[in-house]
Amino acid sequence: MKSLNSIAILTCSVVLLAACSGSKPTGQSESPSNKPAWFKPDPKTAGVISGKVMFSGKAPLAKKIDMDQDPQCVKLHQSAVLDEAVAVRGEGKERVLANAFVYIKQGLEDKSFEPPTESVTIDQNGCWFSPRVLGIRVGQTFKVTNSDPLTHNIHPLPEINRDWNQSQSPGDQPLTRHFTQPEVMVRVKCNIHSWMHAWVGVVAHPYFAVTGADGAFQLRDIPPGTYTIEAWQEELGKLEQQIVLAPSAKSDIIFEFKSK
Repeated sequence: MKSLNSIAILTCSVVLLAACSGSKPTGQSESPSNKPAWFKPDPKTAGVISGKVMFSGKAPLAKKIDMDQDPQCVKLHQSAVLDEAVAVRGEGKERVLANAFVYIKQGLEDKSFEPPTESVTIDQNGCWFSPRVLGIRVGQTFKVTNSDPLTHNIHPLPEINRDWNQSQSPGDQPLTRHFTQPEVMVRVKCNIHSWMHAWVGVVAHPYFAVTGADGAFQLRDIPPGTYTIEAWQEELGKLEQQIVLAPSAKSDIIFEFKSK
């Protein structure tokens, strides 16, 4: 009888030891991966969307900025500073718009893109934000610098992302923040100097551009598909076009804003 009891006790001990050993059931992954599946376009089939943002009608005059409320800001400029909300360049039928934000609005919903490691910088220089319009990826570092010898304040006014508001004195280290959701566009202001403003386009993919003095834009390495492209301008609103991009194709489109 003692022998049978000893065998029973030994059997139970072995079962308990196996249960406590942390062994995983058959078929369970030893090291499950939590890494997201980032999409990378195939260079053999990726295409390009390029074009220009044009302007027609009477171009509005730039407004003189009154900086008299802060003599330090006045001293930073040898001449009047103009606020050019509608930046028209060129003449006749070849007039184009600078500072227009162009991006893929629809067509990439089933794809996730890894945020870049480099930061995007906005500077406070001459009592003005520079650049006036910029684009950034969701999760990418947004860096704020102050090149002026006076204190500024940066206050983004998002409707989707988190609101934040912080002053930055001369010589302070750059501020760094992140946008966690797509949002086109986020207005930025300075609570100290009311004339300072900028715009940030937050997107979840790399296909966006801000037009320069030639009004041109180019979106590269785009997978084949059907897309809605939007052009945004701070005073003139938005325009959309839908295109079908074939494998390895190059598509040219023109947006034309008209004066209000």
